[in-house]
Amino acid sequence: MNFKHPEILYFLLLLIVPLLVHLFQLRKFKKEYFTNIQILKQLSIQTRKSSKIKKWLLLATRLLLLTFIILAFAQPFFKAKDSQNANNELFIVLDNSFSMEAKGQKGPLLKRAIEDLLAEVPENQTFSLLANDASFFATDIKSIQKDLQNLDYSAAKFDVLPFLSQINSLKSAFGKDILIITDGNGKQNSDLKNIINKENISFYIPKAENQTNVSIDSVYISQTLDDFYEISVNLSALGSDIKPLSIALYNHNKLAAKTILNFEKNVKIQKFTIPKSNFQGKVTIEDNGLSYDNTYFFSISKTEKANVLSIGDLDKSAFLNKIYNETDFSFRNYDLKSLDYNQIEKQDVLILNELTTIPEALQSTLKNFSDKGGQIVIIPANDQIVKQINDLLNNFGQLKFGSLQNAEKQITKIVFEHPLFGDVFEKKVNSFQYPNTKSSFAMTGNANSVLGYADNANFLSAVKTKFANIYVFSAALNKQNSNFQNSPLIVPTFYNLGKNNKLSDIVAFQIGKKNIFIADSNLNKDEILNVKNEVEGFVPVQQILNQKSKLTFDNLPRTSGNFGIYKKEILLDEISFNYPRTENSSEFTEKSVFNDFKIVNSINSFFDDIRFNRVDNQIWKWFLAFALVFLCLEILIQKFVK
Repeated sequence: MNFKHPEILYFLLLLIVPLLVHLFQLRKFKKEYFTNIQILKQLSIQTRKSSKIKKWLLLATRLLLLTFIILAFAQPFFKAKDSQNANNELFIVLDNSFSMEAKGQKGPLLKRAIEDLLAEVPENQTFSLLANDASFFATDIKSIQKDLQNLDYSAAKFDVLPFLSQINSLKSAFGKDILIITDGNGKQNSDLKNIINKENISFYIPKAENQTNVSIDSVYISQTLDDFYEISVNLSALGSDIKPLSIALYNHNKLAAKTILNFEKNVKIQKFTIPKSNFQGKVTIEDNGLSYDNTYFFSISKTEKANVLSIGDLDKSAFLNKIYNETDFSFRNYDLKSLDYNQIEKQDVLILNELTTIPEALQSTLKNFSDKGGQIVIIPANDQIVKQINDLLNNFGQLKFGSLQNAEKQITKIVFEHPLFGDVFEKKVNSFQYPNTKSSFAMTGNANSVLGYADNANFLSAVKTKFANIYVFSAALNKQNSNFQNSPLIVPTFYNLGKNNKLSDIVAFQIGKKNIFIADSNLNKDEILNVKNEVEGFVPVQQILNQKSKLTFDNLPRTSGNFGIYKKEILLDEISFNYPRTENSSEFTEKSVFNDFKIVNSINSFFDDIRFNRVDNQIWKWFLAFALVFLCLEILIQKFVK
């Protein structure tokens, strides 16, 4: 037993004072005999005996009373077995990712964990709490009560290591206790095995009762018809015994279609047909699993005429006039001598059709055109000046032209997965009337193949820049050099090349990724675009590109939904954002992953362990209680003992 104030024990020496006083009062009496009254004599003897016992009892109780009072003021205690860590700083890492939406025995895992923290963290306990999108340092539970109650789910995937790195970077003269509250979703051995200091890290892993979940993973246009789009909704089911559920399609919050889904397998594709017009869509389902992945937002904008400009001889561009009809395109053709450079910035697609020379002024203009989102298609001439075309290509990547090869080649390979041909073929074609070229340029460098020769060389290559696509043919397309103009491939290839970003597609970005969107804006220097819906509004990072604006989205928006892009109050375009589907896995971590760590059964048990192992056992209250007992005994002795 130890004493917090051992110097007070010196007061025990003063107990000799009441002892001496008491002994002084117990002096012997002189006997005086009365006349022979025998009864009074016997009564006197009995009285003296009882008085003597009473005084000794009072002495004992008073001495013990004072002793226990002195010991109580000295504050005795039993030292805790882990007292060296009693001053450790406490850090709580709270997983508020979407997987914590799962329901346990007492409700959603996150909400229940917050309730337990509010109930179990001692009011005088100073601690720091870290979550995916919130941090509270050196605080107490009362100060952050409202913040915790309002803490919402985060789209970010929960990862333990960044939190531990942040905690370990904080310098302190004391040790650190870390409580990590997570359902363990997606944690692998590789995530935790590199943690060095494991002895003071505790995991509380609440378990979800329901391990099944259905998620809407993506929506895309699977077929384009004359007046309609066929869209496909990809769904995945995790777990077993997935019951039938309803799926609904909305356009501008109005119900467009609804049906019942039955899962024979763990994946499902549901198709809908929608009008070929502006469509701000939302697909929803209802299941008993996670709720954040039950809604998928997407936007489809009505296609507009694409501005296509061809630079080259009129005779060689005749086939382009037939493809780029007035319904879908605004097409113009200029030879190099009559080209008005001011027209270039107004175009969506620029075609260099068998230019022998490419002046430096044109190269510079094309570089600026590409930087502002414009698409370039390059068709070389047989008498092309290779150095000039390579100087141009050097602005966009490592693709280079070599020497002209006078050898006939067949174009036999189609990359069906490329966006140019995504909606062209119902199935892969293994044989057709292969077009050919009589001569072509050897090409080197990194580029994606779109069309290829039988010898695996690229006939049409795609180079993706930061803002646009550059498409490069390796051979001239005039009828003297190739029969490609007579091939069935000519129309879909150039039609889709001309559509560029005017191709109807679903706009559905993932929150948290760096997303880029080019909007037709025609802004002045002092004007900006803002993005908003009924819930959230913000101004994205933006750059003016002539008639367009490049919008960059990093960590905004914070909530999923359909948004509008506005110039003041004028709606320019529609765009959609969705939460990443990274937290909807039912493959929770095996317990073996946490074998090197301390696992607590509840938040309450964590704090109980700290109190039991770290806090000294104060027993001064017991001594004070004993003092009160002896005080009561003294009163009883005074009253009842004669």
